[in-house]
Amino acid sequence: MKAMSRNRLKAVRESLLLSKAELARRAEVSPITISRIEKGMPCRLDTQRKILLALGFQLSEKPKLFED
Repeated sequence: MKAMSRNRLKAVRESLLLSKAELARRAEVSPITISRIEKGMPCRLDTQRKILLALGFQLSEKPKLFED
């Protein structure tokens, strides 16, 4: 299941033509954090919130990118 989260985040990021570094800058997290999430590693809810907002999503759209 974690692969789905990874693929969704990477797919959305790439569809917006954002590099990992640019998304990390916008979300105020490290590029390593973005890489880890895209590889299926877990992350904190605060990090998920930052990424959602950086991509222009509403917090209620969390299931589009992340699984619980």
